[in-house]
Amino acid sequence: MNRTIFTSVAVASLIAATAGGFLLGRTRIQPNDARNMAVVTPAAARDSGITVYYQDPDGKPFYSLAPKKTQEGRDYRSVPASADISFEDPPVAEPAPAMSAERKIKYYRNPMGLPDTSPTPKKDSMGMDYVAVFEGEDSDDGSVKLSPGKIQRTGVKSEPAALRVIRTLIRAPGTIQLDERRISVISMRAESWVQKVADVTTGAKVTKGQLLMEVYSPAVASAAAEYVTTLNSKITSSEAAYGRGSRQRLMNLDIPEAVIVAIEKTRVVPIAIDWTAPRDGLVLERNVVEGMRAQPGEVLFRVADPTVVWATIDVAERDLGALAVGQPAVIKARGFPGREFGGKISVIYPQVNKETRTGRVRIELANPDIALLPDMYVDAEINTGNPASVVTIPDSSVLDTGTKQAVFIDRGEGRFEPREVKIGHRGDGYVEVTDGVTEGEAVVVSANFLIDAESNLKAALRGFSDAGAQQ
Repeated sequence: MNRTIFTSVAVASLIAATAGGFLLGRTRIQPNDARNMAVVTPAAARDSGITVYYQDPDGKPFYSLAPKKTQEGRDYRSVPASADISFEDPPVAEPAPAMSAERKIKYYRNPMGLPDTSPTPKKDSMGMDYVAVFEGEDSDDGSVKLSPGKIQRTGVKSEPAALRVIRTLIRAPGTIQLDERRISVISMRAESWVQKVADVTTGAKVTKGQLLMEVYSPAVASAAAEYVTTLNSKITSSEAAYGRGSRQRLMNLDIPEAVIVAIEKTRVVPIAIDWTAPRDGLVLERNVVEGMRAQPGEVLFRVADPTVVWATIDVAERDLGALAVGQPAVIKARGFPGREFGGKISVIYPQVNKETRTGRVRIELANPDIALLPDMYVDAEINTGNPASVVTIPDSSVLDTGTKQAVFIDRGEGRFEPREVKIGHRGDGYVEVTDGVTEGEAVVVSANFLIDAESNLKAALRGFSDAGAQQ
């Protein structure tokens, strides 16, 4: 098949002329005009540089075999054979030169890629010439050889394997929770009445020792009176234990230490007890009003220290094996764009959610300015990469079939060798290679699927060729 376009137009015009003429672009060629045209072979046209056709000056798809003008009076531009377009690499010369003894033709394959070969030159049903396959191009080592033109058109690129540090990040969403160890509940251990409540509301900040309320309790008053009586009496050595028991009774009623010390100094039984905050923090609950009756165990205040919080993260089940206690993590709150909070994994919960197939991980974070609030949505990035350098290749170079992975090794001179590899961690666009590729070997990083298709095609053709030889 002639692979250059329009170079055989003169010959085609003679054939069409016998049928009464034809239209090329917008010019009709009559039989008499065609018979008067000289027949020019493609090779002669290229050597002489003569014009083979004329094209619209604006590049529109209008052509003519003779000089012509547009409706505006502009001349069509001439197109010599040397400027003609060829879509094949390399172009086929006419006549075909004899092959040297160094390159022998093994067989001819179907030009459309069909599994059909021939030991001799032939044409397919559309008149296309079968493509010659030389012995060097169809090696038995599994490699694929491509012409320089095909490599350039398909965009095949290679990159050497190199030592890198794989930075593998696990990203997962989560929420902020309070540290359970920093929450205090204020409740009475005996029946009491609230006489006065300090100016403290839910969400207010309190400090340790700050007054919260004044409480009267008959049980507390009785214990305090007993302790004062013991302090005022002359205690013998045998009665000292009784005095220590009176003080212990006040402590069992959870009376603040400051109140007990004041009783010891003044030797006066207080009518109401000042109840103070046990720690610095925020008031999460305030369930008291003046004059109310408080039952034993009833929660009156709940105070939490938010300077240290937990980020509870839901990590995918497939990533749990790469996590360990102590690994650093970066938390990004959606309410603070661009700000990062550093922490470490403190607990990996020993349970997987059967519905979401995720495991829960707890990250402890410092929160000195109380920017992170309970139930706030956050995103976590956990670095699980190996700090050591390993042999890596670009992620795009790996062909993954699901059961195995392979790459194409660039052996130079257009030859590519498929090779099975074992991969490890992935990150930053690279993948670790544990077996199959050594440092410095060039691997194909783009258009490798086209090489894979070419190798599959040649393997199929080789199979048909071998089967035909056996028959």
